[in-house]
Amino acid sequence: MTPPPSPADDGRAPRQPENTPDAAEPDTSGTARSGGTSDSAQPGDAPDTPQSGDADSARPGARAALFARPSAKERRLLTDALRTETVGGTVLLAAAVVALVWANTPLGHLYETVREFHFGIPALGLDLSVEHWASDGILTIFFFVAGIELKRELTVGELRRPAAAALPMAAAVCGMAVPALFYVAVNGARGGSLDGWAVPMATDIAFALGVLAVIGTNLPSGIRAFLLTLAIVDDLGAILVIAVFYTSTLNWAAFAGAVAGLVLFRVLHVNLRVRGWYVYVPLGVLIWGLAYNSGVHATIAGVAMGLLLRVAPDDPADPGSTSTAERVEHRVRPLSAGFAVPVFALFSAGVAVSGSALGETFRQPEALGVMLGLFAGKFVGVFAGTYLTARFTRARLSSDLAWADVAGVAMLAGIGFTVSLLVSELAFTDAAVTEHTKAAVLIGSLASALVACVLLKLRDAKYRALWEEETRDEDLDQVPDIDQEVDPVRRPTEAARRQRERDDNP
Repeated sequence: MTPPPSPADDGRAPRQPENTPDAAEPDTSGTARSGGTSDSAQPGDAPDTPQSGDADSARPGARAALFARPSAKERRLLTDALRTETVGGTVLLAAAVVALVWANTPLGHLYETVREFHFGIPALGLDLSVEHWASDGILTIFFFVAGIELKRELTVGELRRPAAAALPMAAAVCGMAVPALFYVAVNGARGGSLDGWAVPMATDIAFALGVLAVIGTNLPSGIRAFLLTLAIVDDLGAILVIAVFYTSTLNWAAFAGAVAGLVLFRVLHVNLRVRGWYVYVPLGVLIWGLAYNSGVHATIAGVAMGLLLRVAPDDPADPGSTSTAERVEHRVRPLSAGFAVPVFALFSAGVAVSGSALGETFRQPEALGVMLGLFAGKFVGVFAGTYLTARFTRARLSSDLAWADVAGVAMLAGIGFTVSLLVSELAFTDAAVTEHTKAAVLIGSLASALVACVLLKLRDAKYRALWEEETRDEDLDQVPDIDQEVDPVRRPTEAARRQRERDDNP
């Protein structure tokens, strides 16, 4: 195999050049999981002044940098989005631990009783168990937020720009395809069911960030932005898979009602500009109920409503104007990360972990395919996608990082939890197979998390140094020195760092 291009051959990886056509486009995105930029100037935003190395990157044909440090504005937005996801990931970890402990103690029968307890409105076809309310109902909030993110990123965010989107999308697509192939290979050879091919495809970014919070590593903002973009593409893939492959026989009357409700949602929101949660919450519940009864998985209703929100600023002429989608996401994301996903985990992650149950999990082809897909397939897919992009396109690895960092991120992507557990419930009708597959999701995710922690901790000193560079503020003006012009008097450390870069890359 030809080795990847050496970072030393290309110089330092700068931010997106200001004079490129893409960078010249007005960017109106709000807070984004992938670190998308915004035109909305905020107090404390640094001016987008050129950093060392920008001159080289501005030349025609300059190579795009993989894992490059985002701009000051992007880093601020990225930090805002990650703060909620990290807290939610920690709560998610706690909920999963509670579920496992509860299900494997003498009170395990109580866990099953609570999980199987039914309530609702039978006349409306909504007499569901607690477990189904969590997966088909409350989890819709998570997919609603995912819909908002997809709409923004695909229209005004980073994913609207082919040059910026190609790098993480290539890694994400490979990171979905290769785990599915691992699953198919294992089950094809051992006579298992092929219905679970989509289970190991998704990366759970909240769980991954929760792991990072626990181990206390400071990943550079470029790697975090890459991880979040992977999650967005994974979400899109999961949504398409659930909608296309896991939809039961359609009830056309209920489906037509759900579509009519979405049309009304759009007319009220886009055409009439009606405001007020008291209008949209009841309408959203109605759309969700009709979608559930139609046979389409009810979480798709959440995605559809998220995609209908306006992502453009209310007043494009006002640099401080925000969009409806940004305001709604700001309010709903904590509910998704801190309540919806942990509740789903609480009633989905409680599986038996006795010696016999674990032994059966390792022997059953469906469960084995899921474990290998998450642990090995995700790593191979993400790393290979990144390597091939750097090998055969003009993309290159940031000179601040090494391929060992890509390996750590690729292993971290093997943490598949929320969506993987959901697809496990949709893919299999046999309760025993479902339980073993859920156990496989937990085992594969845990193994990926442990190995990723080791790989990332080995590089933690480097990450800490990069983080200190990003946040250093010697002149105490509340603007990171790295985002300002060279000033040897007020910012001597940053001036010396840039001089070293110029000496190393004449």
